[in-house]
Amino acid sequence: MAKLKITVVRIGGHCNMPALVGDTFYLDDYKLQIPEGKSVCMWALQSMMTLFPLINERHCLDEDHFAKRLEHVACPDPDGKVIYRVETVEDDPD
Repeated sequence: MAKLKITVVRIGGHCNMPALVGDTFYLDDYKLQIPEGKSVCMWALQSMMTLFPLINERHCLDEDHFAKRLEHVACPDPDGKVIYRVETVEDDPD
């Protein structure tokens, strides 16, 4: 699996996690890499989990598949309105 970088890009409500714009974590070889002192909401993570394999395998998908255009995912909490950007990266997070 390619390394994925997940970044908080917008908070349109109240996140009780608390997530902050710019917070980033990585998924590398099926392992979460979360910076020390930070956390990831399990509900937001759970909503993204089914998309990670699709994002990782975009190159194998038909051109009209929605995952080819997928750049952002939303936390399922209607009060938080937290939007994450998911990117494939080549370099180390450190």
